[in-house]
Amino acid sequence: MVIDRVIIIDGILSGTLAWPMLAAMNKVRIPIALQQAVMRCLREKLRLAAEHFAEEFAEPKIVYQQRGTSAGTAWLQAWEIRLNPVLLLENQHAFIDEVVPHELAHLLVFRRFGRVAPHGSEWRWMMESVLRVPASRTHGFETASVQSKTFPYQCACQRHQLTVRRHNRVLRGESEYRCRRCGDKLRFIAGETHELNDL
Repeated sequence: MVIDRVIIIDGILSGTLAWPMLAAMNKVRIPIALQQAVMRCLREKLRLAAEHFAEEFAEPKIVYQQRGTSAGTAWLQAWEIRLNPVLLLENQHAFIDEVVPHELAHLLVFRRFGRVAPHGSEWRWMMESVLRVPASRTHGFETASVQSKTFPYQCACQRHQLTVRRHNRVLRGESEYRCRRCGDKLRFIAGETHELNDL
């Protein structure tokens, strides 16, 4: 493959072909055996739901593209589950046992009850009574490998850390954030950034 118009400035790749190359370099490969384990768990939980409701449910699409510290998300209308490939690789069986049923429960609740509170009584019932797993809203996986930089902000009463996304919204003038405790507008403290896991 011939690469044309690619420039490296201070170790950063840019140019015509840079984004596809960067995407390929950052793509996490999930071993087939691990993908099969995800599908076994998914199919077992779908079987339990089918038995309970006397109704077959289509297999949701599984996508390994969730980023950040979220282990997974359920895309209700698309009938899709997105899983974090890094957290899956790092936590394998615990991830599969906790996250796959958690996200499937969101889909099943949406199909049976429509839009309800994300981790409300319907979801807890679906997890515990139908899928037969403990209902936990959050995961306890180590997230240091997937955390990003934060930016320090100050209000009248304390220091806050904003994510890159929120910080950029402030810089573009699209958002302003206020402290929940004192109500003061948050002000950026220039010259300091942190890794989330440093806090």
